Amino acid sequence: MRMRFVLLLLLPAVFVVSAAGAESSAKAEITSEKHIVIMHPTVANVRTWQYLTTEGILPVDPATPVLGVYSGQGAYNYSVTENFLREEGLDHIRLFEIEAPFDAQFLFAENVNSGLFRKIFNMAGGIVFFGGPDIPPATYGHEMNLLTVVTDPHRHYLELSFLFHLLGGYQDEGFKPLLEENPGLPILGICLGMQTMNVAAGGTMIQDIPFEIYGKTTVEQVLAMDADLQHRNYYAAYRTDPDVAARTFHRIRVEQGSHMEAVNTGNEVFPFVLSSHHQALDNIGKDYRVTAWCMDGQVVEAIEHNRYPNVIGIQFHPEVSSLYDEDSKITFRPGEDAEYSFLDLYPGGLGEDFHRRFWKHIGRLLDL
Repeated sequence: MRMRFVLLLLLPAVFVVSAAGAESSAKAEITSEKHIVIMHPTVANVRTWQYLTTEGILPVDPATPVLGVYSGQGAYNYSVTENFLREEGLDHIRLFEIEAPFDAQFLFAENVNSGLFRKIFNMAGGIVFFGGPDIPPATYGHEMNLLTVVTDPHRHYLELSFLFHLLGGYQDEGFKPLLEENPGLPILGICLGMQTMNVAAGGTMIQDIPFEIYGKTTVEQVLAMDADLQHRNYYAAYRTDPDVAARTFHRIRVEQGSHMEAVNTGNEVFPFVLSSHHQALDNIGKDYRVTAWCMDGQVVEAIEHNRYPNVIGIQFHPEVSSLYDEDSKITFRPGEDAEYSFLDLYPGGLGEDFHRRFWKHIGRLLDL
């Protein structure tokens, strides 16, 4: 089988994980076959993965084995995912629980789960980290802004510590990252995933873009700004119309000599991307460089690793299914009818081509 996306997992001779395709309490033995590993395997993230692969947007065989890794201490009830996988007959997707809790003081060092991280790494040919809520500011040495909302710290502890073990960081410059043994391993971080990459490498975060960057304190002030500077749809904050999307679209500019430039090759305009976040990278973590910006250069839209060439983080959301469906109409303002889809608004070089090329590019990286 030909692997083309985030994680070709080279498993040990025998490894035991939760078997989502069997009884929820059962365990399954899996042998040395290649897998894709996804972090935080919620039903929504599994659906996203299946959509991208079954629709051919991401050129990966939809039946490719997948391992979903999660923290047993996390807020999400992963038995819901187990039931979903069983009901849908998705027996190629299995779940692996990291059972031991993390001590927040030892996220960026050898810890109780370091051995499991190595086992997963030894299985891996690529990893994907999906989006989600705000990272606990204490993990990057900051006090918590009143606008920061932390809902699942244990998920963050797992993903931060795993990424530190994979890539290293300023927290301990003598630490030997696992990727030293396989520098070409593809890893993709989407939105929160990119932010986690940065914090795990010793970077920091801007906890609220409108306030900390632009000095805006009200929804009305943000909505009066140029649309390219709005990173989520603040009309949704009025909560008067449940159909109003929390996401928005804005343009980005890419840097030369990057994966983002390769994706945008031949495009003479700045592509529109789907955006839904209020935090942004501040100090950049060890060995990363910025490869895309918002239009005024104030907000980081993509990063890549200098030492490990296939490690990519993006702030925008190319994984959302509505980007590829002309029937998915979007409501931006309260009281408005949903008349247009992303494909109606930003066809071809305006945005559609960039998103499709992004996944094709990732597919080429994973053609190992």
